Amino acid sequence: MTAISATDLRKTYGDVRALDGMSVEVERGELYGFLGPNGAGKTTTMEVLTGQLRPDSGSAAVLGTDPTEEPVETRARVGILPEQLSPPSFLTPREYFDFVGRVRGLDDDTVAERAETWAERLGYTAKVDTLCADLSRGQQQKVMVTQAFLHEPDAVFIDEPLANLDPIVQERVKRFLVEYAERGNAVLVSTHNVEVAEDICTRVGIVTNGTLVAERSADELGEESLLDVFFEEVESAGSRDTPVLEG
Repeated sequence: MTAISATDLRKTYGDVRALDGMSVEVERGELYGFLGPNGAGKTTTMEVLTGQLRPDSGSAAVLGTDPTEEPVETRARVGILPEQLSPPSFLTPREYFDFVGRVRGLDDDTVAERAETWAERLGYTAKVDTLCADLSRGQQQKVMVTQAFLHEPDAVFIDEPLANLDPIVQERVKRFLVEYAERGNAVLVSTHNVEVAEDICTRVGIVTNGTLVAERSADELGEESLLDVFFEEVESAGSRDTPVLEG
């Protein structure tokens, strides 16, 4: 069953075409990787799908809602982990989760239980009452990962989930994402890290110049390297942001 879909999305900023006919579908139970160079349109697509940005044209649907026409309802039903966004500096993680829980309609006991589970999973239990301003960048990322899953949404949008995390925590997050999708949820991960996409995703969409140029499932790759496919597709499309390999 399709949980996330975008059809012929287009978005321009002046002379720049951020999206140029982007179409993609993500099924329930799927961990879909959005793989592409910087400026390919990955983040813009996710912002449209989560109701943060209105496209010039095209359509989208997320869990039966239209994020363009129903942005508040859409955001209430999904989890969002933006790239490089920090938690509020003037709150502690515990206070931030209490706020997120109230917004999401969770009772205090549920918030406390889930927040504790995440703090233990990601290894920041000793920091839950420290101001977020005083946390390291990696610890702040752990807090942001937690808030995305605190209400256990049916669809999650994640932009570079492993940024600033140490190798042990990276592995824990990757395993959790795989398990979360296997429970019947839809997970869309945006990344420019080929190894991450190849390691955890059930299907990968290669994005460049604001459109989807190729898709590969884990089964379809076989002995084929995702890195080779990536370079072949991106260079063939004439990406505006990726240098051509020589030799």
